[in-house]
Amino acid sequence: MTQTPAQLRAKAEAALEPLGAKRIKLLAQLEALDAEIRPVVVEAVRMEVPYRRIRELTGVSPNTSAAWRKASDAG
Repeated sequence: MTQTPAQLRAKAEAALEPLGAKRIKLLAQLEALDAEIRPVVVEAVRMEVPYRRIRELTGVSPNTSAAWRKASDAG
């Protein structure tokens, strides 16, 4: 039996749903963690911890570390 386009779309959506929900949950957790780690990274940059070392320890990219420092200094 051949499936209709609507059935195929429904099947694709059903496959996306649990993974999408998991991803959304993880992104929310990451946002919360970023709020916690951001001031610690900013202080590390101020104390001249190398960006490479910050990335090794936290997974925060050098560009993000620099941007967080700049934003902290600006406001």
